[in-house]
Amino acid sequence: MFPTSIRRQATKTIMNNGLRKLKLRKAPLTLTTTAVNRLKELSNGEHPQYLKVGVRSKGCSGNSYMMEFTDTKGEFDEIVNQQGVTVLVDPKALLTVLGSEMDYVEDNLSSQFVFHNPNVKGTCGCGESFTV
Repeated sequence: MFPTSIRRQATKTIMNNGLRKLKLRKAPLTLTTTAVNRLKELSNGEHPQYLKVGVRSKGCSGNSYMMEFTDTKGEFDEIVNQQGVTVLVDPKALLTVLGSEMDYVEDNLSSQFVFHNPNVKGTCGCGESFTV
């Protein structure tokens, strides 16, 4: 991802040359440093593995996050590269997770990946499912 100043300059240059305006888009998913570090630990293997993030219908609020490791990229998967880690976002889940932040949290009782999703309108009591 380019710094904001470079992106602005690219937009101005393209507009000044009479070409189409460059449209910057929001990242589908961002990862915190702790999430990146944990994914690096989990994916240390002989061949590259990607974490694929998706959403499925499940739980009392309707949707639940799904994560799985895979060796292949799907044709329409959205690719998120951050600090040497590649995460794939399932195309069916793209609108649901757009703008989300994925974090890895450890406490005395659990360790888990947590999503901070600005699109969520409500969650269930246990925190396992959400509504968009």
